[in-house]
Amino acid sequence: MKLKIIVLFIVALAGFSAKAQSGFPFDNEIRDFKHADSLKFPPKNGILFIGSSSIRKWTDLEQRFSDKPIIRRGVGGCTLEQLVDYYTPYILFPYQPKKIFVYAGENDIAAGKSGDFVAEEFVKLWGMLSSKLPNTEVYFMAVKPSPSRAKFFPEVKIANTKIKAFLTGKKKGRYIDVATVILNPATQQPDESLFEGDLLHLNKTGYDKWQAVLQPYVK
Repeated sequence: MKLKIIVLFIVALAGFSAKAQSGFPFDNEIRDFKHADSLKFPPKNGILFIGSSSIRKWTDLEQRFSDKPIIRRGVGGCTLEQLVDYYTPYILFPYQPKKIFVYAGENDIAAGKSGDFVAEEFVKLWGMLSSKLPNTEVYFMAVKPSPSRAKFFPEVKIANTKIKAFLTGKKKGRYIDVATVILNPATQQPDESLFEGDLLHLNKTGYDKWQAVLQPYVK
């Protein structure tokens, strides 16, 4: 089994190298992950966090869940569409995780895609995961309402609503609401004190909120 994992890793790396030469998005970050894997490949049945910069910038994620086999593979700036079209063979399938936490879709919407589009891309991802990793549990972390992207809130709500509905009743899937926990209870608007100065990325206190919500599922 260990040999099989190594072979899958080598095949994925070779495929990535070929695509990178033709302009693979964010290839430098993927190369860094592959280099880290070549030095110490994560154990099978780990807990994988994938997605955009909200995962990449959560730099103390491993320490927050220090007793768990966390694998953090966030790609700054990536979209859910890119995750589906490019990254799954390189930062997902080779690890054979027992759980996958997905945070993506916010950048798709900011780039002009609709909430419906994001939901459709997640359904595609779900199909890929169900086929390749049928025993893996999949957790979709709700798209957060970032203050700097307020004009996109209606589409964010559509995406979250549709993905939640899709996952309802799924044996191996769950929607996790990490969106409302960062709202100001009085105004029901994003609490800016939980964000960095760019009003896009969470600060430590914001990640505290996320950790509290995720705690029951990261086990």
